Amino acid sequence: MSNLTLIIGNKNYSSWSLRPWLYMMQLGIDFEEIRIPLYTPDMEAQLEPCFSDSKVPVLIDDGYSIWDSLAIMEYLADKFPENVSWPAYIKARATARSVSCEMHSSYTALRNEIPMNCRTEHTKPLSSETEQNIERIIALWRHCRRFYGQDGKWLFSQFTIADAMFAPIAIRLHHINYPMKDVEAEYMDTLYNNQHMQRWIKAGREEIEVIDDGL
Repeated sequence: MSNLTLIIGNKNYSSWSLRPWLYMMQLGIDFEEIRIPLYTPDMEAQLEPCFSDSKVPVLIDDGYSIWDSLAIMEYLADKFPENVSWPAYIKARATARSVSCEMHSSYTALRNEIPMNCRTEHTKPLSSETEQNIERIIALWRHCRRFYGQDGKWLFSQFTIADAMFAPIAIRLHHINYPMKDVEAEYMDTLYNNQHMQRWIKAGREEIEVIDDGL
């Protein structure tokens, strides 16, 4: 039995939970999954021992808590150095960290206007701010694939933390039928149709909880 436990929220809504879950599944890291539905009366009580400010995801390693998606993946990269978590080439690695941190801290308009939802499509017109967010993300994808992705199908040829960080964006853009071509269309197909992504999406669609906003 694994000493690692990943606490996640609703698969239909919790974009932050998806990131480390996909990373661990893709790299074959054994873990137990605990799902705590969001915004329920006992959610805070269930998460209180984790010291995560009642937020998911949380990784528990033999009783020790790590919270925040990017911090969890960085911890696992240190714990399992045999895995490819970041590119080996120093400049590629710096770029991967740059785009991951940008994804972590930016794109407020996109997050607010198109919450992650595996069950429904977003049909409202997009604001100019959200369009700008999407165009920036596509520009990042093109840049990474052009300079570092020639030897594989991921942003940096092999799957890395950077790909996990963009996973919820693939769901968002797929469900608004955002027009894409060439490099970004190929990458979207790789990410969205990944077997683990499809498993997550299927589970999200089967959930029964309904909340107003994704995360």
